[in-house]
Amino acid sequence: MSLNKLPKNAGEHLFEVIMRRHELRSTIMTSNRPIEEWGKLLQDVPSATAILDRFLQHAEVIQITGKSYRLKGKAVAKKDGKS
Repeated sequence: MSLNKLPKNAGEHLFEVIMRRHELRSTIMTSNRPIEEWGKLLQDVPSATAILDRFLQHAEVIQITGKSYRLKGKAVAKKDGKS
C-alpha cells in the first residue's frame, strides 16, 4: 500500500467512525496532508467533504511547520558517520 493512496472504501470507513463519534466524543486527527488533498487521498471526494464538515464544525486546527522531529538525530548521525 502506498502512502499516497489509502485502500478503497477507506473514506467510507473513516466517515462511519466520525459519524459514530460526532457530537458525542472528542476526536483528535493528525495528518501530514493538507485538508485540500483529503478528497484525492481518500479517493472519495463526497466522503472527505462530509468528514471535514463534521471535523471542522467545532475544530481547533493547529498547523505545525518546520523540520520533522523524527529526523532530529539523523543529521547528527550522518555527520558522525553512524548511519
